[in-house]
Amino acid sequence: QVQLVESGGGLVQPGGSLRLSCAASGRTLSDYAMAWFRQAPGKEREFGAFITRGGANTHYADSVKGRFTISRDNAKNTMSLQMNSLKPEDTAIYYCAASRRTSGTRILADEYDYWGQGTQVTVSS
Repeated sequence: QVQLVESGGGLVQPGGSLRLSCAASGRTLSDYAMAWFRQAPGKEREFGAFITRGGANTHYADSVKGRFTISRDNAKNTMSLQMNSLKPEDTAIYYCAASRRTSGTRILADEYDYWGQGTQVTVSS
């Protein structure tokens, strides 16, 4: 079993940047495909970005493509999400997630086995 802890959230102005981190413990992160999801008030949790076990392949939701970059450092057991050109509609709680299903691209929340507690991102002037 792996434990995940997110950090790096906060308040940022529109057009600004934030970098989220996800630290893993309990098991090596290289055993899992990873993703970032987000949930805005009153809305369902939605997929944001995905990265394969080794980090060679990524996939993004259309809403964040070109602005967000997912990466991982398996040696440090961490995953990151660089968020640029932030918009008010990016305001949400951001969660990192790990999946034991390591083949293919995973964008459904039900495909993920472990979740962090979330970190709040607020984009507002």
